[in-house]
Amino acid sequence: MRFCKIVALVVVAATGLFVVACGSDQPDSGTTTTSAGSADGADLYNQSCAKCHGVDLRGTAKGPSHLSIVYKSDHHSDDSFRSAARNGVGAHHWDFGDMQPVEGLSDADIDAIIAYVRTVQEREGFEDYPPAP
Repeated sequence: MRFCKIVALVVVAATGLFVVACGSDQPDSGTTTTSAGSADGADLYNQSCAKCHGVDLRGTAKGPSHLSIVYKSDHHSDDSFRSAARNGVGAHHWDFGDMQPVEGLSDADIDAIIAYVRTVQEREGFEDYPPAP
């Protein structure tokens, strides 16, 4: 049982990485970290992802909602989020175009973002895919 909880936490942490799909056009002003050295996922998401994926994770005209059922961990794993942030990803579920890599994020930043996204997904639930017109 404890092993399952640890695995679940690792999955949650990795998912936040995908959330960084759309980078900001703003120059990097540096990343704020806590005294323990871990980045605040919500702040990092707002700096690096919200422009395309929305401050509420519900998407914009530039990028999809991270609350879509498509982004559940059983379809887009944390590793998928991490790879998208690091390497970019070709459009495959949406008509927003390809996502470019997100520059300026450390592995810890990406993990914090994934954890934040998974926390919001758990709290808010998921939207249908395709979205209702």
